[in-house]
Amino acid sequence: GGLLALLSQSESLSEVRKVLVDGGYTGEAFAKRVNDQLPRAKVEVVKRYELHTFKVLPKRWIVERSFAWLEKCRRLWKNCERLLNNSLQMVHLAFLSLLLKRL
Repeated sequence: GGLLALLSQSESLSEVRKVLVDGGYTGEAFAKRVNDQLPRAKVEVVKRYELHTFKVLPKRWIVERSFAWLEKCRRLWKNCERLLNNSLQMVHLAFLSLLLKRL
């Protein structure tokens, strides 16, 4: 899933320097494919240390914060769109509105 998303958007992600992924994307094969498409990017895997203890994972909060911001968008609460592309465009519009508010 993650690799396909990167490959499909590799032209627009040419300036990306770091790709943060969770433990599901460990391994040299994934890192090599990312480096083939995005030569400047470095893959950084954020792993869980132990299953039953609570620790704040480094850089994980960036992703969680983004999802929390999306939860404020009422249009995304329920998926009422007929086409998957329409849902994707609503997510893009939600992030765009967040970025415009920060200007």
